[in-house]
Amino acid sequence: MNGTPIATAIRDRLPGAWLGQRVIMHADMDAFYASVEQRENPALRGRPVIVGGPRDARGVVSAASYEARAFGVRSAMPLRQASRLCPHAVFVPGRMRLYSDVSLEVMRIFRSCTPLVEPLSLDEAFLDVTGCERRYGSPGEIAEHVRTEVRTAVDLPISVGVAGNKSVAKIASTLAKPDGRRLVPPGSEQGFLDPLPVRMIWGIGPKSEARLAARGIRTIRDLARHDPERMRELRKPAALARGIDPRDVENERTAKSVGNEVTFGLDTSDRDLVLRYLRQLSDHVGRRLRAKGLTGRTVALKLRYADFRTITRQVTLDAPTDQTRDVFGAVRDLFAREVNYRDVYRLVGVHVTGIQAETARQLAFRMGNERDRRPLETALDEVRARFGDAVLTHAALLGSSARMDRERYAWREDVLG
Repeated sequence: MNGTPIATAIRDRLPGAWLGQRVIMHADMDAFYASVEQRENPALRGRPVIVGGPRDARGVVSAASYEARAFGVRSAMPLRQASRLCPHAVFVPGRMRLYSDVSLEVMRIFRSCTPLVEPLSLDEAFLDVTGCERRYGSPGEIAEHVRTEVRTAVDLPISVGVAGNKSVAKIASTLAKPDGRRLVPPGSEQGFLDPLPVRMIWGIGPKSEARLAARGIRTIRDLARHDPERMRELRKPAALARGIDPRDVENERTAKSVGNEVTFGLDTSDRDLVLRYLRQLSDHVGRRLRAKGLTGRTVALKLRYADFRTITRQVTLDAPTDQTRDVFGAVRDLFAREVNYRDVYRLVGVHVTGIQAETARQLAFRMGNERDRRPLETALDEVRARFGDAVLTHAALLGSSARMDRERYAWREDVLG
């Protein structure tokens, strides 16, 4: 093959270091939710924007624009703390339906370049672009093609890292932010990684970083030189620190959990109000399962009390489901077992685990009703996606919207994979 026109063309378009090597890209939208809000409202461009809810709500920051980050605002930070750090910021509620629609378009662009796309969340994905040089050019040109296509289609910034494996590509995209690209050719991984803080390694969070620092391991170089036999739990991070990551891009990656949580603006002991929220949370979870073509078999209820005590209770269903009725029925029963008239609630959540593709589920023949209800649920999803959530709702939620709005809740999306 070495003398064929195809092989010659590949050699001409690939820098020497990449010949015969994998080309893995990590593409990550910049401050995604906040950037979408700035795109939708040009008056917000150049201003600090915080997505999550009102500045005095008790929710957390879902996203912060780079203008807000300059003041120390970060995702998952309490909104009130963000308000103190950046009092002149514009606070906006999240619009998950809009963000999901934009994400679908971005993922479509990724898949137009390569079928090997592994989404990590709404705003980031791995792409295996090995072999794409015949169509798009060198790895750097491929990265620039993706960035240009995304900018043209959705008018949003995106950062891209390219390397020979997933771990290094992800670190490269982080260092390319905002709105840039970073290439790490095969063979140069160690020099690229060595000076970086150890927290850049995938899987090392603040607690792990503190434990490593206590052992004198502060940089990736320190970790790469550490004998993993002395600390067995460091075997995988130490391999990543040496630039070794054989994992493939998995284009059929499935979420492990689909869930929604809500933090109340004011602590509440109103059990009816909590049940209305649980129904709405169940509705959101069911819609997201159906939109992704997924089902789940285990339903979990999360309760956080005013004293910050948190419990989780779960039940496994007879068969996997994506139906709102099944999810709510399960959490309603779980809540009934835990409720106490003296309890005061700060947060409630609904999660579904045991996720699998909808096509793999076993139909539950409960008097034949489930088959009949699926077209109705799908039709409701389509109507609300087109005309908004307020057009159709459950009868149990009628009349409760005003009160729920007054509680000033803040959604926190939680899709784990």
